[in-house]
Amino acid sequence: MALVGLFNISKNYDVKQLLKGVDFQLNEGERVAIVGQNGCGKSTLLKIISGEVTPDEGTRVLDKSIIIDWLDQNPHFEESLNVRDAIESELGDLKSAKARYEELSHLVAQDFENQKLLNEHAKITNYLDHHNAWNLDDKIERVLQEFKLKEYEYRNVNTLSGGEQRRVALASLILKKPDVLLLDEPTNHLDVYMVEFLEEILLKEKFTLLIISHDRHFINSIVTRIIEVEDMNIVSYDGGYDNYLVLKEQRMLSMAKTHNTLLKFLKREEEWLRRGVKARLTRNQGRKARVFELREQAKKDPTLIRKMQIELEREKKNFNRGDEKGVSKKKMLFDIENLHYSIAGKNLIEGFTTRILQRDKIAIVGHNGSGKSTMLKLLLGRIKPNRGVIDQGDFKVGYFDQHREMLDENKTILDTFCPDGGDIVDVMGRNMHVFAYMKSFLFPEEYMTKKLGVLSGGEKNRVALALLFTQKVDCLILDEPTNDLDIQTINILEEKLLNFQGALIFVSHDRYFIDKIASKLLIFKGNGIVEESFQEYSEYLLIEKNINELYEIEKSVDINKEVKREKPKEKKRTKLSYKDQRDLELLPNLIEELEAKIDEINTCLYNPECYEKKGLINVTDELKKIEAEYEKLSDRYLEVLEMEEELS
Repeated sequence: MALVGLFNISKNYDVKQLLKGVDFQLNEGERVAIVGQNGCGKSTLLKIISGEVTPDEGTRVLDKSIIIDWLDQNPHFEESLNVRDAIESELGDLKSAKARYEELSHLVAQDFENQKLLNEHAKITNYLDHHNAWNLDDKIERVLQEFKLKEYEYRNVNTLSGGEQRRVALASLILKKPDVLLLDEPTNHLDVYMVEFLEEILLKEKFTLLIISHDRHFINSIVTRIIEVEDMNIVSYDGGYDNYLVLKEQRMLSMAKTHNTLLKFLKREEEWLRRGVKARLTRNQGRKARVFELREQAKKDPTLIRKMQIELEREKKNFNRGDEKGVSKKKMLFDIENLHYSIAGKNLIEGFTTRILQRDKIAIVGHNGSGKSTMLKLLLGRIKPNRGVIDQGDFKVGYFDQHREMLDENKTILDTFCPDGGDIVDVMGRNMHVFAYMKSFLFPEEYMTKKLGVLSGGEKNRVALALLFTQKVDCLILDEPTNDLDIQTINILEEKLLNFQGALIFVSHDRYFIDKIASKLLIFKGNGIVEESFQEYSEYLLIEKNINELYEIEKSVDINKEVKREKPKEKKRTKLSYKDQRDLELLPNLIEELEAKIDEINTCLYNPECYEKKGLINVTDELKKIEAEYEKLSDRYLEVLEMEEELS
């Protein structure tokens, strides 16, 4: 059933037309993502659907019985409300319905033949079922915990940061469960664990949803359809983000085929037009007009096809990049030893040791407030550790932060990239015309003379990132680089980062982006614990989630109700057996020898001459066997060490 419909919608802002002849329907139970380049009209489309903006032309049709609700980018709350009150104040209708249901249940029990009471009871039951509002107190408690608002529960909501206030507003919306929920970049200011919780709620509660988001993993996890705003209209693709890429490629191939047919037809028509006099006759003027129309279409379509082709090839290349472990890693950039850092009594980093090499691509991940940005500041030397050493080699660092401190808002784009005049920029050792370079970051030529101060947040981010790749640096340090970027720009950024020859260290919550770019994770667990992992981030999160679920199941088991089986008493050992003692003495040397062999094979894998001579499959098979033996001996050594410790 269609809840909202748009028919032949057009909208202009000043002289710029954003939407023209748009038709769209949102059906009950659909979860639709709106994608497209920044400034193409995504937010305008969302606001027209919400009723906040009136179209210049066309009709908006709405089921009068439904409620549409919207996550405001800058929510407003009453002055006196604390966080819990702010959430509960949005749930007044549900709480009233629950109270009335309980009252009616009591009345129906006394007068079960009263049809009026029975009808009202059934209606309220359906209402509470639809909004799943039976256990609101438990749901409020969970959302406070999952959105990290519990510690602010009784604090005035207006004293929170902008991101925290958005979490309060989002918490209220998902608890209210409106008939249609509109979300504009809902994952901004959420860490990955909060995003996973949001995904769980939206799927479990069967929301009808329309979202704008650049988080491709989030889109892929929850949406049933994607609409792309393109050339003032929309194109619809069924399924999530992965399916969108497949369907868009099919559309591109179909357009290319149609265009080739058009060119052949146009060639015949052009020959007819050149033949002369008949084209001037009145009866042939329609055919003549059609030739000119085809000519204009032929001029336009290759640009669109080429644009789509570049975008898809970039996405496919980035997604299927393969493993990059074969690069040379001789140069040490950072040698971190026993690092400690705390602030205001909170332990952020405790006893952390690692090395960062020339070609490392490292993602720093974890909960909000766990110390990720602090780690970047320590590496940049902007703050000093409480204890420990960060030994830094002789190299240059390029830094991108969320505040875009490298930009002067009084300068134009041209002045920013060519401060000494001219129009040529050096991009990773290659000279490019500044117009062509900025076009690759989706800036038209007329933007070159615009001052940075008049640009949007997303446009400023694009300028800052483009500027970063014109600097000659050995290491890039990026703090949330994908914030405020559309998907097309993120794809461009990914391509640049994958081609970057130096080290990359970045903080991000974007799982899709991390999986593509990072070869190593630094996971900030909280309480000063930092783990290293070489898994994909999405894989790590899935394993972590499974472990947590098993832990919760284990906790929920009532051990007292289990039948206890008495174990036979073991004779207490007083010393290690002969075999255990021999393993304790011999295993360290054997393990060390295996480590040397593993290093030797890895060195060979970094050298094409070596692995081509021995055979890549042979080398990798040998590595697997030695690693398996290494793991077996390591486990055994740890076992006998524990035995020795117990006996000492």
